[in-house]
Amino acid sequence: MKVITFFVIAFCLLITGCASKIRSEVTAFHHWPTDIGEKHFRFVHLEGEPIGLERQSYQSLISAELTRLGFREAIGTEEGALMVSFNASVSARDVVVIETVLVDSWYGTPWHGAGFYSPYWGGWPGYGPTFYGPFSPGIPVPRQRERRFSVFDRELKLKMTNAASSQPLFETTVRSEGKEGNLVRVMPYLVRSAFTDFPGKSGKPHVIEMKFDPAN
Repeated sequence: MKVITFFVIAFCLLITGCASKIRSEVTAFHHWPTDIGEKHFRFVHLEGEPIGLERQSYQSLISAELTRLGFREAIGTEEGALMVSFNASVSARDVVVIETVLVDSWYGTPWHGAGFYSPYWGGWPGYGPTFYGPFSPGIPVPRQRERRFSVFDRELKLKMTNAASSQPLFETTVRSEGKEGNLVRVMPYLVRSAFTDFPGKSGKPHVIEMKFDPAN
């Protein structure tokens, strides 16, 4: 019984801990020059790609990170030495978890209402303390319970290209999964992960973990 109790508690703690953090796998490939010269950049878009307010907000996040790294966004007709393009997406998938819980041994019988057993083993309200003898029907027993929920796969792809030669200089993919399916809320974390340790080791996937505040 103790083993099962520990399993349930540990599982709940794991779920609770994951809910307050975003873990992203980041993989970057780059051919970054030692002396890049002018560090101006401009966003470019695929032909026919809609440029709405949501996408502009993502551009602002990327621009802020590049500015932090010493780059400057080209203004007006000013040419940029670097072209920056990106694509962000989110998709959902259903997950089924079979977990073991402790229930009263009378669970599901005509003499006992349905419900999971109290973790304090103090008896059911109105029945008084439960007596646990070798033949007691109140001893908790393990049961399997099915739980369904959705997991969201979030992805950010970003590319920086030399404007003069059209040579790709930096390409990165950020992937994360979790219960948050609102791309607006997770994009700040994906963008920051994309530029952590920029440009980083080429072709070496690594995991970035950040505290997540769903209120923002």
